Amino acid sequence: MKVNIDNSFKSRFKDIWRLIGNSPLLVIEFTFKDQPRILYAKAEHFSITGSIKDRMALYILEKAYKEGKIKSGDTIVEATSGNTGIAFAAIGRALGHKVKIIMPDWMSRERVEIIKSLGADIIPVSKQQGGFLGSIKISEEIAANEPNIFLPRQFSNEANAEAHERTTGPEIWCQMQYHNLIPDAFIAGVGTGGTVMGVGRFFRSMNPAVKLHPLEPAESPTLSTGHKVGTHRIQGISDEFIPAIVKLDTLDEVIAVPDGDSILMAQKLACQLGLAVGISSGANLLGALQIQNKMGKDAIITTVFADCNKKYLSTDLMRKEPVREDYLSQHVELTGFKVYKRVCDTCCEMYDCGVQMKEFQFPL
Repeated sequence: MKVNIDNSFKSRFKDIWRLIGNSPLLVIEFTFKDQPRILYAKAEHFSITGSIKDRMALYILEKAYKEGKIKSGDTIVEATSGNTGIAFAAIGRALGHKVKIIMPDWMSRERVEIIKSLGADIIPVSKQQGGFLGSIKISEEIAANEPNIFLPRQFSNEANAEAHERTTGPEIWCQMQYHNLIPDAFIAGVGTGGTVMGVGRFFRSMNPAVKLHPLEPAESPTLSTGHKVGTHRIQGISDEFIPAIVKLDTLDEVIAVPDGDSILMAQKLACQLGLAVGISSGANLLGALQIQNKMGKDAIITTVFADCNKKYLSTDLMRKEPVREDYLSQHVELTGFKVYKRVCDTCCEMYDCGVQMKEFQFPL
């Protein structure tokens, strides 16, 4: 069922979209074993709360309003490992909603404090209470027992992937097409899987031959084994299960990256290039490098810098990480970066990238 959103809410969504997405594409220049290389990363840490989850949160809420699944006065309740909670807290409050976040109690202190600062309530969940799966169970129980609750259900809501199919993917494509580039592969760490599934669907619609790789921590190969294995330090990915929206049979090889290597790479991005990104961004860059090593040094590999480093200042990201010779980061020397500018609302007329606006519309 579709409902009409009043003009004040339409205007509010439009204004919030102007703070989310449409991010620069970074051209990361570096040497690998003294060989010049280039990789491409979407700078999602420029978004309103500093993460790629803003896109998904706003898209899910806008779609839910249009379908009559949420209304003014409802409380948003979501189970999350952090970035999604921050996104729903900020956007939910901007739309006038109360927000309740249910989160495992081992997430970084900064995540908790940021969510609280945005006026949201937090219910911490211990490993004994079920950890991440327990968090989802508690959110469902709240919805069943309390009135006027909206559950985004990020792990099973197809609007999550749709947000990236309609925004992130086309933006990257337009930015690269303007420079006469076509991606050979895309890789992203899997938390909910929305990024790799959504960007992947759009990329495949433009080029069926493009490779799509999900990424996981080497210490916790949940995607590869089908169930939770081990522990890791890359918050936001490889939670405790394979999300329902992830269709592994439509994707290519799962790429594994050690968490220590990811921390060292994120540290290098900050200290050598001034790019203040989180641990998963280091992992994504190393995963992209793995794929490039397999496909050839000139292969055009794209990924995302999913969030900023401000949520990790109390974690191992700020500590001296032991170096191992088998880490790829030890053979990487970052030399600089270029920026492919943001796209505008009429990007396809501006860039002549081949995406027809009559067939594809950004949320704005």
